[in-house]
Amino acid sequence: MADRATLMEILDLARWAPSGDNTQPWRFEIVDDRQIAVHGFDTRDHVIYDLDGRASQIAHGALLETLRIAATGHGLAARWSLRPGSSDRAPIYDVVLEPAADIAPDPLIPSIRKRAVQRRMMSARPLSIEERRELVEAVGPDHSVLMFESLSDRFKVARLLWNNARLRLTCPEAYQVHRDVIEWDARFSVDRIPDQAVGVDAMTAKLMRWVMQSWERVDFFNRYLFGTVAPRIQLDFLPAMACAAHLLLLPRKPLRSIEDHVHTGEAMQRLWLTVDALGLNLQPEMTPVIFRWYVQAGRSISATKGIDEGAVRLAASFDALAGADATAPFAFFCRVGAGAGASARSLRKELRDLMLSARP
Repeated sequence: MADRATLMEILDLARWAPSGDNTQPWRFEIVDDRQIAVHGFDTRDHVIYDLDGRASQIAHGALLETLRIAATGHGLAARWSLRPGSSDRAPIYDVVLEPAADIAPDPLIPSIRKRAVQRRMMSARPLSIEERRELVEAVGPDHSVLMFESLSDRFKVARLLWNNARLRLTCPEAYQVHRDVIEWDARFSVDRIPDQAVGVDAMTAKLMRWVMQSWERVDFFNRYLFGTVAPRIQLDFLPAMACAAHLLLLPRKPLRSIEDHVHTGEAMQRLWLTVDALGLNLQPEMTPVIFRWYVQAGRSISATKGIDEGAVRLAASFDALAGADATAPFAFFCRVGAGAGASARSLRKELRDLMLSARP
């Protein structure tokens, strides 16, 4: 058995799991000395990037894997199950923790708090054979990793991200997310992305802040003043070239259920923590994956003319780049590389703000 103090220590570490735009779509409940309930939620109703809650469910998986890793530091084995009857919008994961004499602290524990997003340029030093091996092994047998490492492949990814960024920056539904997610004049943020971590220079950040006050300003700059060019260069094209590799996480079976997406989130978190343990940096590049989800589902992204058609072309380019057919499941896309770590980053809400009241 574990006492409440131990469970709180585990949750205090687990809360550092990554989530889209630092939304932290979970709340915790300590049921008893051996069970924690993780109450998940999603942002599909107001975030275009959370199609059917998939991105949030992947984040739930990252949280549950982080909890499992944290529990090993206390000699505990953590196993989760989806509570029967849970809504797909508000899934509840019951986590049972049991003492296990053969459990050693997971070597990834030190990376849980250190892991961060590096949106600025990285070193183009190639990955070593050992680094490649550890990254491939990190995701487990149910997933594989496709790597784009050569200068030619990185240029192809850079072109993909350049085209993707044009859709992202000219889509009014995406603008609403971008407007709300940035915390200005900040190096750190407990529930958003600080502007100093976005990855643009100070002058571009100031211009972005002024322009993003209204969609009308954004649209005007995009149409008449080449408003997407500077951020696309700084946020997409140059970082895509300045890295060691881009990694595409591929599930070995289609992602159909909540559990499928959660398991993918577990693999994603093991990959990310391994990147940190190797002394490397990582930046997610999820928008092309998400736009491709819309295309695969036959769903519209935006009422704005040209966005949906552009997403179809983008998905076809992504398929060609990966050598995959249009039905293949893509789960997580990122770039990795050596170099200095992020000097600004998202933090997390305090554990007390993530706790639900205990049951009577």
